[in-house]
Amino acid sequence: MNTQGSEASEVKKPEGMRQLIIARKDLQMSPGKLAAQVSHASMAFIANMLRNGGVDEELSMDTGDVEAYHINVTMPPDIYNDWLNGIFTKTICEAKNRNHLMKAITMAEELGLQEGKDFFLIKDNCLTELEPEEYDENGTGRTLTCIGFRPLPDSIAHQISRKYQLYR
Repeated sequence: MNTQGSEASEVKKPEGMRQLIIARKDLQMSPGKLAAQVSHASMAFIANMLRNGGVDEELSMDTGDVEAYHINVTMPPDIYNDWLNGIFTKTICEAKNRNHLMKAITMAEELGLQEGKDFFLIKDNCLTELEPEEYDENGTGRTLTCIGFRPLPDSIAHQISRKYQLYR
Protein backbone atom coordinates (compact mmCIF):
# COMPACT_ATOMS: atom_id res chain seq x y z
CA MET A 1 0.00 0.00 0.00
CA ASN A 2 1.42 3.34 -1.00
CA THR A 3 0.86 5.81 1.83
CA GLN A 4 3.18 8.47 0.49
CA GLY A 5 1.32 11.76 0.19
CA SER A 6 -1.94 10.29 1.49
CA GLU A 7 -1.95 11.91 4.88
CA ALA A 8 -5.49 12.48 6.00
CA SER A 9 -6.06 16.18 5.87
CA GLU A 10 -8.98 17.59 7.75
CA VAL A 11 -11.28 19.67 5.66
CA LYS A 12 -12.90 22.30 7.81
CA LYS A 13 -16.62 22.24 7.18
CA PRO A 14 -18.24 25.67 7.32
CA GLU A 15 -20.28 26.30 10.43
CA GLY A 16 -24.02 25.90 9.96
CA MET A 17 -26.76 28.31 10.91
CA ARG A 18 -29.87 27.51 12.92
CA GLN A 19 -32.85 29.31 14.31
CA LEU A 20 -33.41 28.60 17.98
CA ILE A 21 -36.89 28.89 19.44
CA ILE A 22 -37.65 28.23 23.10
CA ALA A 23 -41.29 27.72 24.14
CA ARG A 24 -42.77 27.45 27.62
CA LYS A 25 -43.92 23.98 28.63
CA ASP A 26 -45.80 25.06 31.79
CA LEU A 27 -48.52 26.79 29.77
CA GLN A 28 -49.67 23.42 28.45
CA MET A 29 -50.66 24.99 25.13
CA SER A 30 -52.72 22.87 22.77
CA PRO A 31 -50.78 21.62 19.72
CA GLY A 32 -52.41 24.29 17.56
CA LYS A 33 -51.63 27.12 19.99
CA LEU A 34 -48.04 25.88 20.36
CA ALA A 35 -47.65 25.72 16.56
CA ALA A 36 -48.97 29.27 16.22
CA GLN A 37 -46.67 30.66 18.92
CA VAL A 38 -43.60 28.89 17.51
CA SER A 39 -44.55 30.18 14.05
CA HIS A 40 -44.72 33.72 15.43
CA ALA A 41 -41.28 33.20 16.97
CA SER A 42 -39.86 31.90 13.69
CA MET A 43 -41.26 34.78 11.64
CA ALA A 44 -40.40 37.58 14.09
CA PHE A 45 -36.92 38.35 12.76
CA ILE A 46 -38.07 38.39 9.11
CA ALA A 47 -41.13 40.48 9.97
CA ASN A 48 -38.84 42.92 11.80
CA MET A 49 -36.62 43.22 8.71
CA LEU A 50 -39.65 43.81 6.50
CA ARG A 51 -41.12 46.45 8.83
CA ASN A 52 -37.78 48.26 8.98
CA GLY A 53 -37.06 48.09 5.25
CA GLY A 54 -37.63 51.04 2.99
CA VAL A 55 -41.14 50.82 1.52
CA ASP A 56 -42.35 52.10 -1.84
CA GLU A 57 -45.99 51.89 -2.85
CA GLU A 58 -47.09 50.72 -6.28
CA LEU A 59 -50.31 52.51 -7.14
CA SER A 60 -53.03 51.45 -9.55
CA MET A 61 -53.09 53.57 -12.71
CA ASP A 62 -56.90 53.32 -12.72
CA THR A 63 -57.89 53.92 -9.09
CA GLY A 64 -54.79 55.29 -7.39
CA ASP A 65 -55.15 52.55 -4.74
CA VAL A 66 -52.08 50.75 -3.43
CA GLU A 67 -51.62 47.53 -5.44
CA ALA A 68 -48.34 46.40 -3.93
CA TYR A 69 -45.48 47.36 -1.65
CA HIS A 70 -41.83 47.10 -2.66
CA ILE A 71 -39.74 46.54 0.45
CA ASN A 72 -35.98 46.92 0.56
CA VAL A 73 -34.58 44.33 2.99
CA THR A 74 -30.98 44.21 4.14
CA MET A 75 -29.93 40.76 5.35
CA PRO A 76 -26.50 39.60 6.55
CA PRO A 77 -24.81 37.33 3.98
CA ASP A 78 -24.51 34.36 6.37
CA ILE A 79 -28.25 34.34 7.06
CA TYR A 80 -29.09 34.72 3.37
CA ASN A 81 -26.58 32.19 2.02
CA ASP A 82 -26.40 29.62 4.81
CA TRP A 83 -29.93 29.68 6.21
CA LEU A 84 -32.47 31.28 3.86
CA ASN A 85 -30.96 29.55 0.82
CA GLY A 86 -29.89 26.58 2.93
CA ILE A 87 -32.04 24.09 4.80
CA PHE A 88 -33.82 26.43 7.26
CA THR A 89 -32.54 24.50 10.29
CA LYS A 90 -34.57 25.15 13.43
CA THR A 91 -34.21 23.82 16.96
CA ILE A 92 -37.27 24.02 19.23
CA CYS A 93 -36.49 23.69 22.93
CA GLU A 94 -38.69 23.81 25.99
CA ALA A 95 -38.49 26.06 29.00
CA LYS A 96 -40.01 24.68 32.19
CA ASN A 97 -41.63 28.03 33.04
CA ARG A 98 -41.37 31.79 32.58
CA ASN A 99 -38.27 32.09 34.78
CA HIS A 100 -36.52 29.33 32.85
CA LEU A 101 -37.36 31.13 29.59
CA MET A 102 -36.05 34.41 30.99
CA LYS A 103 -32.66 32.75 31.62
CA ALA A 104 -32.31 32.42 27.83
CA ILE A 105 -32.57 36.20 27.59
CA THR A 106 -29.79 36.63 30.13
CA MET A 107 -27.58 34.14 28.26
CA ALA A 108 -28.31 35.84 24.94
CA GLU A 109 -27.46 39.28 26.31
CA GLU A 110 -24.23 37.91 27.82
CA LEU A 111 -23.34 36.74 24.28
CA GLY A 112 -23.93 40.27 22.99
CA LEU A 113 -27.31 39.54 21.39
CA GLN A 114 -29.96 42.25 21.51
CA GLU A 115 -33.73 42.04 21.96
CA GLY A 116 -35.57 43.31 18.91
CA LYS A 117 -32.63 42.56 16.64
CA ASP A 118 -31.23 39.13 17.49
CA PHE A 119 -34.08 37.71 19.53
CA PHE A 120 -37.76 38.44 19.98
CA LEU A 121 -40.14 37.85 22.87
CA ILE A 122 -43.45 36.40 21.74
CA LYS A 123 -46.45 37.36 23.85
CA ASP A 124 -49.91 35.92 23.26
CA ASN A 125 -52.87 38.32 23.35
CA CYS A 126 -54.86 35.81 25.45
CA LEU A 127 -57.90 35.80 23.18
CA THR A 128 -58.34 32.02 23.23
CA GLU A 129 -56.83 29.56 25.68
CA LEU A 130 -54.22 31.40 27.75
CA GLU A 131 -54.80 33.63 30.77
CA PRO A 132 -52.96 36.97 30.98
CA GLU A 133 -49.82 37.13 33.14
CA GLU A 134 -49.33 40.85 32.66
CA TYR A 135 -51.31 43.86 31.55
CA ASP A 136 -50.15 46.87 29.55
CA GLU A 137 -51.08 50.51 30.17
CA ASN A 138 -54.31 49.99 28.17
CA GLY A 139 -55.35 47.01 30.27
CA THR A 140 -54.58 44.49 27.53
CA GLY A 141 -53.53 41.16 29.01
CA ARG A 142 -50.66 39.18 27.54
CA THR A 143 -48.63 36.08 28.30
CA LEU A 144 -45.01 35.44 27.33
CA THR A 145 -44.97 32.14 25.37
CA CYS A 146 -41.70 31.93 23.42
CA ILE A 147 -38.42 33.50 22.55
CA GLY A 148 -37.38 33.35 18.91
CA PHE A 149 -33.83 33.99 17.76
CA ARG A 150 -32.68 35.11 14.36
CA PRO A 151 -30.66 32.39 12.62
CA LEU A 152 -27.39 32.11 14.52
CA PRO A 153 -24.15 30.24 13.89
CA ASP A 154 -24.50 26.75 15.38
CA SER A 155 -21.81 27.46 17.99
CA ILE A 156 -23.75 30.45 19.36
CA ALA A 157 -27.15 28.72 19.25
CA HIS A 158 -25.72 25.70 21.06
CA GLN A 159 -24.35 27.87 23.87
CA ILE A 160 -27.95 28.74 24.69
CA SER A 161 -29.79 25.54 23.71
CA ARG A 162 -27.53 23.25 25.74
CA LYS A 163 -29.32 24.54 28.86
CA TYR A 164 -32.69 23.37 27.47
CA GLN A 165 -34.04 20.10 26.21
CA LEU A 166 -35.75 19.60 22.88
CA TYR A 167 -39.48 20.29 23.08
CA ARG A 168 -41.40 17.07 23.57
